[in-house]
Amino acid sequence: MKDTYHREINYLRVSVTDRCNLRCIYCMPPEGVQWLPHEDILQLEEIEAVVKAAALIGVKKVRLTGGEPLLRRGLTDLVRNIADIPGIDDISLTTNGLLLASWARQLKESGVKRVNISLDTLQSDRYREITRNGNLDGVRQGIEASFEHGLLPVKINTVVIRGFNDDEVLAMAGLTLKRPLHIRFIELMPIGPSNSWTTGRFVPAEEIMSIINTRLGQLVPAKISAGNGPAQYYRINDAPGTIGFITSMSEHFCRSCNRLRLTASGSLRPCLYDGREVDLKTPLREGAGLNEIGDLILKAVALKPDRHHMLDGWQDRRGMSQIGG
Repeated sequence: MKDTYHREINYLRVSVTDRCNLRCIYCMPPEGVQWLPHEDILQLEEIEAVVKAAALIGVKKVRLTGGEPLLRRGLTDLVRNIADIPGIDDISLTTNGLLLASWARQLKESGVKRVNISLDTLQSDRYREITRNGNLDGVRQGIEASFEHGLLPVKINTVVIRGFNDDEVLAMAGLTLKRPLHIRFIELMPIGPSNSWTTGRFVPAEEIMSIINTRLGQLVPAKISAGNGPAQYYRINDAPGTIGFITSMSEHFCRSCNRLRLTASGSLRPCLYDGREVDLKTPLREGAGLNEIGDLILKAVALKPDRHHMLDGWQDRRGMSQIGG
């Protein structure tokens, strides 16, 4: 399945819920956001139908996101059903990690291959501040459980924020010297109702790389075993882990973008920073078959722009948790 710019589209990110158990300061306001009513969220069977239709036209990889996906009741049943769909050969999950210790074994047994864990600091007080109510010990336990149950490779997603956690770059990168963790530094993106908070806090990946090269050791290109995605990976000497950089702002990777996003409310979004969406929920609830849903997915693929326009500012009233991370 190719878009109008001849990119192969084979990756579907599925937001299974808009709910989250954190209130991260760069994602949403202190009071949180208005959650969607239960009836407005796609049912698990409807999500499964979308994945089946997508697999028929070329999607091979599925990532489950939220909000916080581990809050969705019946998640492991959904994973099992997706794992049984012909053509789907990779299921992964992005989580804040707080509930992961309790779910890691079940996720692995149901068919999840690996996890990405969002973690912006190694300091407990700072973690509580940035998440507004989070307990860092829970995330640490989730990381250990991922190793224990084989959800590998374990990736840590870190948004670097000037004046807040940029002083922890070396500490985060240093984790890769001790064990096979894959730390991915992500450039701060102006997304959602809290994007005014990001003003003046952007740190380019080039600056982060320079700090590591100068203070920790020379970065050399590297590869990881699975799920490279948009990150460029490096290693310090013979370290067991790697350091990745996702340059969403300074050097976009749109020319190789292979993904679509299914929101929790049932809209298919071809680009995070493009407001155009294709409604799948209504046709599903009106009895549309897999071929009809497949045609709508192809319609969304045709809408995929050549690149994002993040520098023009966020144009959507919703935040990342509501669209899907």
